[in-house]
Amino acid sequence: MIIVGGGISGLTLALMLERRSIDCCVYESAPELKPLGVGVSLLPHGTHELVELGLLDALERSAVRFRESCFFNCFGQLIYRDPASARWPQFLVHRADLHAILLAAVVERLGEDRVLLNHTCTGVDQDADGAVARFRPTSGDGAEVAVRGDAVIGCDGIHSAVRAQFYPDEHELAFSGINLWRGVTRHPPFLSGGSHVRAGVLDTGKLVIYPIRDDVDAEGRQLINWATEIRQPHAAPAAWNQPGRLEDFAHLFDDWRFDWLDVPKLLRDAELILQYPMSDRDPVPHWSFDRVTLVGDAAHPMLPRGSNGAMQAILDTRALADALAAAGDVVSALREYERARLELVNRIVLTNRVTPPDVLIEVVQRRTGNRPFERREDVIGDDELRDLLERYKRTARYSDEALATLDTAPG
Repeated sequence: MIIVGGGISGLTLALMLERRSIDCCVYESAPELKPLGVGVSLLPHGTHELVELGLLDALERSAVRFRESCFFNCFGQLIYRDPASARWPQFLVHRADLHAILLAAVVERLGEDRVLLNHTCTGVDQDADGAVARFRPTSGDGAEVAVRGDAVIGCDGIHSAVRAQFYPDEHELAFSGINLWRGVTRHPPFLSGGSHVRAGVLDTGKLVIYPIRDDVDAEGRQLINWATEIRQPHAAPAAWNQPGRLEDFAHLFDDWRFDWLDVPKLLRDAELILQYPMSDRDPVPHWSFDRVTLVGDAAHPMLPRGSNGAMQAILDTRALADALAAAGDVVSALREYERARLELVNRIVLTNRVTPPDVLIEVVQRRTGNRPFERREDVIGDDELRDLLERYKRTARYSDEALATLDTAPG
């Protein structure tokens, strides 16, 4: 199998295939692998798959245990606290650390020669007996090379060259109208030390905050991932590593000084700020085209509003590997993978646009007229809050009922 893209989805797929004794090779466009990105929240259904791949110990060493999801209004008042799943562990992790864990496992289990850098995909071809991926060097000189395998699997992200070949008229990303600035700051632990916090609403400024590394210095501080989201009419080009400027958004949070966190100081002390317009693509009717298929962001790029992009990519890889192991031929396997995943994930893409988990904050602030409340229970009850959140969990398949169908949790 030819895997185009060596990010989270490509490396996880390589591990899934190796576990089923299916030969594969990963081709990555970057000339060298660098620690990129900021935080990833690993939800329990995604962690389940990583644990099944034998990565629990590595995650325990590098990541922060997810203990609770907390929702606050813009005045720092707690609206709802949702404890972490008791069935499967959850983690908050630096994207670079997760990538390093996956890469180390691929190199150890498949061999260093199975991850080839500096290969930019220029197109794919196929016939009745196999598929061919064409690559050119990303940097430096060199001729285009053609690599043949049983199938080509596009794990090459939101700007996928493999997807573009089958959807040539799909040029523009769908901008959500929301701009996102992300950063990391060294800071003492806050709340539980493993709290994933959403606070505020898009029209006046929203923050997502959570730790991604423990004990980063002699003072016992954590590396805190934060993201500000603001509804704005214009966007810059979508790129994960575009530098951002504090002055473009920090003023919206000048009075966000709570008893549990001084937000202006958190933003001012940032070691890194990146800007990213929140963009996705409209769902498409097919991911699989005989011996070529799409996985992760190449198949279903979604707005990062439910911690589900990386999770759904990981679940894609499990479904695809299972289909390849079970089917009598590759074409049938890719068709079965699409059947199992496409409708479900397309629904999540659309849900993230309109009713992500933080919709419950919007409900509260709308009912209060964007003012502090004296008693949250007078605004909205626990049952209604729980129902709002459970609707999303059911859609994304990590509700308690869905998690109960997974294998027995580790001790």
